[in-house]
Amino acid sequence: MERALYDPEHGYYEAGSRPVGRSGDFYTSVSVGPLFGRLMAARLAGWLEPYGSSAPLLIEAGAHDGQLARDILAAWPPRFAPPRYCILEPSPRRRRRQRELLASCPHPVQWLADWSELPPAGIRGVIFSNELLDAMPIHRFGWDARRQEWFEWGVAIDPVGFAWTRLPIPAAGIGPTGAHDWTQPAVPLLPEELRAVLPDGFTVDLSPAAAAWWRAASSRLAHGWLVTLDYGLDWEEMLDPSRAAGTLRAYRQHRVSDDVFAHLGAQDLTAHVNWTALRETGESAGLRTAIQTTQAAFLTGILAGTDPAIGEPPLRAGEERQWIALTHPDHLGWSFRILAQCAP
Repeated sequence: MERALYDPEHGYYEAGSRPVGRSGDFYTSVSVGPLFGRLMAARLAGWLEPYGSSAPLLIEAGAHDGQLARDILAAWPPRFAPPRYCILEPSPRRRRRQRELLASCPHPVQWLADWSELPPAGIRGVIFSNELLDAMPIHRFGWDARRQEWFEWGVAIDPVGFAWTRLPIPAAGIGPTGAHDWTQPAVPLLPEELRAVLPDGFTVDLSPAAAAWWRAASSRLAHGWLVTLDYGLDWEEMLDPSRAAGTLRAYRQHRVSDDVFAHLGAQDLTAHVNWTALRETGESAGLRTAIQTTQAAFLTGILAGTDPAIGEPPLRAGEERQWIALTHPDHLGWSFRILAQCAP
């Protein structure tokens, strides 16, 4: 999955095509229009205000083509000090694209290649991402009802291409659910009553890489907020009967597919974020969970407070359709959620 998405030459996100929007493979909150960035600017400005007028640090991780950064900075409320906007982006090719788009931005933007470029003592400000963690590599586990244990699915080569293969070593759970280390490729132990009824072959997709990323971000935050918006599920929701096939999917030309081995490098691969994993990982690092809700509820809360912050009507003419796309249950409003944790 990592090679298919991020290979420097052939990876899906490294290719020259534009995967987002009407002519791409999927829509995002950013591709709906600038309203999402304008509302995020109001919320981020409020979070940064306690850190004074000395240009607090705002780090966007995985900024795609840079459009969200441009929307946020173009709509930054004038009564708030402009931030030091940094984009954390490991890909040189994507950094070049972002620089091209942001060349005429009203506020300067800096780039970081990795966490090591931040001060060892941590930063004061906000680290945030939008639709980043769902594209981090996953481990796929299946339930063996007869043996009452998990096994891991690997990838093999057969005469017609790639195929799933059951790995010979059982993927034993580690520790009770509440103390599970989500950065490890293992499934939490299940309650006995659930083990007895879980169907044979039930599949869960977990991303130790996403949890490790959240832990690394937590360690770099001295004071402020760690925030992500994405689509995902709590661990208990992943065990719902409707999720028996897991959440790993491919997107191509706005069509969803279970054939993740097709069009490698030319289709998006994604799996639902495990909110329980992120929340517990952040809390174990000393962060406090302040917000975990739907995108609809989060953006509605911002809209309710934009008058004093921005000094203009909450919705401009022509933004109603964007608002519906961002908040309606049939669009992005309920499937997308936010997790925001803060460091004192």
